[in-house]
Amino acid sequence: MRTNQAVHMMKTFLITALTLGMAGFCSAQSTPASTSTSATTAHGSSAPYTEGPIWVLTMIKTKAGLSDDYFKSISQSVKPVYDEEKKQKIILDYKILDGDASGAQDFNILIMVQYPNMAALDGLRDKMDPIVEKVMGPEDQRRATAVKRLDIREILATKTMREITLK
Repeated sequence: MRTNQAVHMMKTFLITALTLGMAGFCSAQSTPASTSTSATTAHGSSAPYTEGPIWVLTMIKTKAGLSDDYFKSISQSVKPVYDEEKKQKIILDYKILDGDASGAQDFNILIMVQYPNMAALDGLRDKMDPIVEKVMGPEDQRRATAVKRLDIREILATKTMREITLK
């Protein structure tokens, strides 16, 4: 019985020593000796990527057979707003993707709007309201359009993400 305990303790000791040794080795490999905290700050981030523009993604599910109706609706209202925002350099670009939903609760349309950076989202409504009113009309008219869209689509989610470029 003592032999089994001794063997077990020895295995535990060896596994622990090996684990700690590997952790130290990996740590030494990931942080070069010449890199210090001040060097990282002086030369930028040590992240394995560079930060790029911001994308706001809107996932939309249209009711069966009504995708074209939705596209007709947004081509007369949303597209001119995006085009004006692009002209005024509020946004960099926008894309609308159409595809098959993978299930009953999945989206089939993805609208992606690209902003230059997070700061571009500050005070966005002040920049947008005049454009939206000019293109889509007064608030009552915009509300009526939004209510009509409820019959043909559902917004499942909106997500803000940063584009990155791997180094």
